[in-house]
Amino acid sequence: MNRTSASHPVMVWHRFLASGWMLATGAVSAVGLTVVAVVDRPHRAIALWLLIVSAAFLATGAIRVTVSAHGVTAGSAVLPFLRRRFPLERIESASARWTRPTEIGGWGYRWNPGLSSISLREGDALWLTLTGGKQFVITIDDAGTAAELTNDLLAHGRKGP
Repeated sequence: MNRTSASHPVMVWHRFLASGWMLATGAVSAVGLTVVAVVDRPHRAIALWLLIVSAAFLATGAIRVTVSAHGVTAGSAVLPFLRRRFPLERIESASARWTRPTEIGGWGYRWNPGLSSISLREGDALWLTLTGGKQFVITIDDAGTAAELTNDLLAHGRKGP
């Protein structure tokens, strides 16, 4: 959390998290499938289609999360346009707790009825309860600070500049 002068506090929380195994799987499979596509003409089409799986691993293998007066933003560090934004008006509350990927649907980006998540590992996670009753979960280090700041911003009704 960053704070400047007492008259104009700036509160922003940023974290980055990468999953080595997801990035490695995406990179190695992309290289292997590209080689297959180049040298094995009969299997070129299937190898190129399977590159989508490699791209999914690479796109979701590293994330950036930000909490600010604008709300909570979580997205791919590799492809920044792939992100979810939750303005403060859509958030009822935030909490943090230890979470296993199996609790929230698995690794990567998951959509489930009532609960969506970005999970790269077991551990500390930010749980957002949204105004429609749904939850969004992000496994990220120092989730307690993110939850505290989110709840503080909600309590004080701060708006972005």
